[in-house]
Amino acid sequence: MRHTYFIYAGLLSLAVTVPAFANEQTADTEETASKAENTDTATQSKTQQLAQAALAKSSEVAKKLAVNANAAQSDEQKDPFESFNRKIFAFNDTLDRHFARPLAVQYVAKVPTDVRGSYRNFRKNLGEPWNAVNQLIQGRPARAAKSLGRFTVNTLTTLGFADPARRLNMPAESEGFGITMGYYGIPSGPYLVLPVLGPSTIREGVGAVADSQARPQKYILEDHEGAYWSEQVLRGVDARSQLLELEEVLQGDKYAQIRDFYLQRISFAISEKKGGTAENMFIETDDELDDGSSDTSDDQAMPSDESDAPAEADGTQSDNSITK
Repeated sequence: MRHTYFIYAGLLSLAVTVPAFANEQTADTEETASKAENTDTATQSKTQQLAQAALAKSSEVAKKLAVNANAAQSDEQKDPFESFNRKIFAFNDTLDRHFARPLAVQYVAKVPTDVRGSYRNFRKNLGEPWNAVNQLIQGRPARAAKSLGRFTVNTLTTLGFADPARRLNMPAESEGFGITMGYYGIPSGPYLVLPVLGPSTIREGVGAVADSQARPQKYILEDHEGAYWSEQVLRGVDARSQLLELEEVLQGDKYAQIRDFYLQRISFAISEKKGGTAENMFIETDDELDDGSSDTSDDQAMPSDESDAPAEADGTQSDNSITK
């Protein structure tokens, strides 16, 4: 009997302690679950905060990249990467002072004006087919026909070393794929300074890549790397030589002046092409001007083309390399 009492007492004690232990274990489980839930909530909240911050940052960057930069805008709007651009500008300026400018000065001093003008005409003549392609993309077939006419006349008569087509009412009009994109309203993006190449924008940078693939020299000299790169260096020196006189008017902050000049020139080139009338449309309209007036409008739109060949600044537009 005594053993039975011990067994009953043990069972009774077990019956009393098991619910208490179960409650304690339940409380511990609930506490652990609560902590895990709080941790998950904190982690989720932090993730949401990071996602929102990343979204805000990407939106800010997209807004900067979508700007259509022009000289009239504030520096923060047209040049949001100014601090970085100025560092590249300083690097380019060092290269210019020690290499590019001395070469350009010697080039002007040693090479006769007529020779420089003939080389410039030859190089520009090779670019006429690409000018015509861009003008067709812009919906200006009449202007494209003139560019092809210029190429034919100048090539057949002087191999492109002179510009007799000008006297036949076929003035030059340089194009670039960046200008063509701007013609259709694609934003330029912020102002950029590229190492060695100088002033640019995102749109003009993309255009420059397309333009480089369209140069006949790339294919004519494909198997002659030395000749190709020699021609590229000569092209750069010739472009730099046309900017020597510009240095005299640069006073104060050269970076800001070159930036605004570059943006003004790009905006003017696009506005000038959009300002055409009859040749801007593939489909004729009732109030369209006749061919004679279209030719006249072309001549009026390009007054600088009537100057002597060596004095043309057209090379600077296509070369896209304004240096200091």
